Amino acid sequence: MSLEKYNSDSTNMMNLVFFKDAIGHLARIARVLGQPRGNALLIGVGGSGRQSLARLAICMANFDCFSIEITRQYGIAMFHEDLKQLLLKAGKENLSVCFLFNDS
Repeated sequence: MSLEKYNSDSTNMMNLVFFKDAIGHLARIARVLGQPRGNALLIGVGGSGRQSLARLAICMANFDCFSIEITRQYGIAMFHEDLKQLLLKAGKENLSVCFLFNDS
């Protein structure tokens, strides 16, 4: 049900296969996001589904997703600008925001 909701709300549709371990990881991520000031560091090899499961858990928690992609051209000034935008969303607009970044 949550995946269908995510796909209807998002422009990037996800077709996920839920096996036992994936459901367990999704439940843990959702539980952490449900905690006050909850945060998680997801580590693993590329293509393992970390970002997809995190985005789904963010949708389940009704959070806004603020995502950045760290590349070679991404510098300190760009990070400060992104961080400023994130803090304005969370503080000024009083939105529940998840900061998601991907190192490529």
